[in-house]
Amino acid sequence: MGSPKHTEVSVARQSPQRPDADEPELDDTDGTVEEVEEEVERPAAQDVDRSLWDEVRIDPVEIALPAGTGYTLRAYRPARELTPTDVAERDADDPFLARRQAVEAEDDDEVVILDEEVAAEFAEADEDDGKARRKDAKDSAKDAKDSADDSADDEEPEDEDEDEEDGDEEVPLFLSHRGKLLLFKTPEALVSFVQSGAPNDMSQLDGWNELADRLTPADIAPLAEDTYELDLVVENLRGGHDTWDAPLLIQAGEAARDVAYALRLPAVLDMLSTGSSLDDLDEALRSTVNGGIGGFLGRRRLKKIGAQTASLGWRTIVGKISAVVDWRD
Repeated sequence: MGSPKHTEVSVARQSPQRPDADEPELDDTDGTVEEVEEEVERPAAQDVDRSLWDEVRIDPVEIALPAGTGYTLRAYRPARELTPTDVAERDADDPFLARRQAVEAEDDDEVVILDEEVAAEFAEADEDDGKARRKDAKDSAKDAKDSADDSADDEEPEDEDEDEEDGDEEVPLFLSHRGKLLLFKTPEALVSFVQSGAPNDMSQLDGWNELADRLTPADIAPLAEDTYELDLVVENLRGGHDTWDAPLLIQAGEAARDVAYALRLPAVLDMLSTGSSLDDLDEALRSTVNGGIGGFLGRRRLKKIGAQTASLGWRTIVGKISAVVDWRD
């Protein structure tokens, strides 16, 4: 899976206001009204020096989920250079997965005691079947060998080329550990973790030590294309075709695919795979953004996609991603 194709869009988030943000403050000395001093805002993403991120080839990312908004890091590297996150501990904590594994083990170990005469008949039938299968297999193997000898020289280089291409494909890696996506509620918390030397999946990257030495909270200013509002997707889809926010939904799809790949969530990847209803939704939305005749056709395709089906599918995706998040203060 390669780096996703980003659509250059800007998705603005309304920052929550404090209850007293508009309340004037009274001066106790003379009773005059004094305006409350505004909090110092963080520098905008476009005002931040991006040289550090460019050098280490890692980017800050902001993800909003129903439980809150957090910061993390993401990088893209060739698949052959990365060791995937270890999900063994996460799977062990999944009671549904554990139950499925137990049932499968029971099925494999199940022993059925038969009447002796019936058992003998089964054994004789199995032996005859076995002889027939061995004869067929021998004939098939001979034919396959003859065919392979004719085409071996042509096929081997192709296989090597395919393996090489797969290894060179860039795939996403997030700041994660043991199958959990690490999300930090503040830039300060993220920087503190990076500098702590705590184990994580990104420490395998060449530029990690340099990032740990130079990173400051002011550097944690994700670009618009690296800001994902997954918390708004389901509600937006429920509003119906006329209210669907194409930039919001397209970016959410990009983030979900990246997280699903990096955190090894096959169910989410299947739901967003080529040919799925949610992939059709994504393609239609991209067509509407591009405009022209493609945009017209995209809008027609959108009308054929059920709002309820899309919202239910995305609710499942957001739920599965939320389940593998490790929130850090």
